[in-house]
Amino acid sequence: MAEVKAFLICAVPVVVFLSSSVLAVVEDLDDTFKDTRVDDVWLVDFYAPWCGYCKKLEPVWYEIGAELKSSGSPVRVGKMDATAYSGIASEFGVRGYPTIKLLKADLAYNYKGPRTKDDIIEFANRVAGPAVRALPSKQMFDHMLKRHAVLFVYVGGESPLKEKYIDVASELIVYTYFFSASEEVLPESVTLPELPSVVVFKDGAYFTYDEYEDGSLSSWVNKERFQGYLQIDGFTLYELGETGKLVAIAVIDEKDPTEASSRLKSMIQQVAKEYREHFNRDFQFGHMDGNDYISSLIMGDVSVPSFIILNTSNEQYFLPREPVDSLEQLVNFINSVVDGSAQAHGGDGFIQRIKRVAFDARSTIMSVFRSSPVLGCFLFGLPLGVISLMCYGICTAEGDDGTDDTERMKREGLTDEEEEEEEEERRQAAELEGPEEGADEEEEEEEEQDVEEKKPEEKKTD
Repeated sequence: MAEVKAFLICAVPVVVFLSSSVLAVVEDLDDTFKDTRVDDVWLVDFYAPWCGYCKKLEPVWYEIGAELKSSGSPVRVGKMDATAYSGIASEFGVRGYPTIKLLKADLAYNYKGPRTKDDIIEFANRVAGPAVRALPSKQMFDHMLKRHAVLFVYVGGESPLKEKYIDVASELIVYTYFFSASEEVLPESVTLPELPSVVVFKDGAYFTYDEYEDGSLSSWVNKERFQGYLQIDGFTLYELGETGKLVAIAVIDEKDPTEASSRLKSMIQQVAKEYREHFNRDFQFGHMDGNDYISSLIMGDVSVPSFIILNTSNEQYFLPREPVDSLEQLVNFINSVVDGSAQAHGGDGFIQRIKRVAFDARSTIMSVFRSSPVLGCFLFGLPLGVISLMCYGICTAEGDDGTDDTERMKREGLTDEEEEEEEEERRQAAELEGPEEGADEEEEEEEEQDVEEKKPEEKKTD
């Protein structure tokens, strides 16, 4: 027993020490951070204490801090309560929670990738380093070519093109790496039309930037940073939207592949490779596993397999009128989208926005009922029941008031309609009898006497 107590006494300080060391790798930042942050490279999580996503990210964030510190990275990891220091968060452009930014000198880089430890660490190491990395040897070039599916390389010496390349690299390093090399480092199979040049290696080939055909270097790099054909998910589709390209997707089921799905996937891969010169500037090709995401995106049912082209900038989409069974049909349909003859569906108009709100509300309700029917009945059934009772009470109260008014009029005498009918009958009878002067005078005298006789009685009654 004494040995157990001694062990516990020794273990408690160790646990406290380890906990404090883990917490120390992530620094809590306050309003003084603004003045001191330019001296270091910071990876900062702007969070809100009540945010569920922020709480989910917190343990991952401490793992990131520990790994970056143990690897000797110059990146310091911190977190800031954006609700307590809203002024600083606003200066950094924080609009939602959590927001991850890498702060380097006077620049702030937004992280938009998956919130996993490996992806965030890769982003931090890439952005924290130089904008353009040198490839001094063929071995280094081959190593990087195997490591990266898409590789941008500037080839040549000092030039205005290199200055543009460095500026673009500083801007787009959040997405990919940028390298520089001499012509001797490249494989012998690579022949460049001129030097200096900017080259992208991908899909087993290489493509050279042409200022006259491709426009600005920044736009060209942004469009070429993906492989010609790739597997697409919701996050990748969001990133592809920033390239300005239309996204041509084969919707297939990889868990239950069919001959039709395999044929459609092969045809799109063939188009992406063989028709690159025709479609590369306007289209990104790929496939998506399952139709759930696409169906929710276009608010309609998409069969599997099928082919769809999405315009993520305005939420329009294009569907072939007939099944695509051959390469020629596929190419013709893509050309019809290019020349504007294909019918566009969807969009971001006012009616579509209303449909989107209704669709999202229905989807939310259905998901709640599928996951927890009892909770769904409580959340939606109870308010509807209360509203129904209120409406019933209001309608019933109005009906009772009308009935009470009618009954009160009957007790007092005649209703308004009955009084009008009786007055009309008296007038018609008087017209039929005709005027008699003597009788009228006598009737007037009698009415005056009746009035005089009734006055004392009315006074008594009052």
